[in-house]
Amino acid sequence: MTTTWTIELTFDEDSDYTQALAILRTPDNRELRGLGQARRNPDDRPVPRIGEEVAGARALSSLAHELLDYAAAEIESNVRRGDPDIG
Repeated sequence: MTTTWTIELTFDEDSDYTQALAILRTPDNRELRGLGQARRNPDDRPVPRIGEEVAGARALSSLAHELLDYAAAEIESNVRRGDPDIG
């Protein structure tokens, strides 16, 4: 069995600041979001791609933490407490 999940990554930026939003919709239609930000050092040349890379990586990292929290909650809700067959 193969399952595919798609992550949408969008950017909002100006010459000094980039914000990225990563969105994942789970198979049960829950939406998880991760936010990442990057700010250009005033001494550096403005290169939007770099801001997108940094903010995007931070948004994906944030999303990864949200997904782990979601998975932990799913595990917790599916554990049968007091079941003698579960060690």
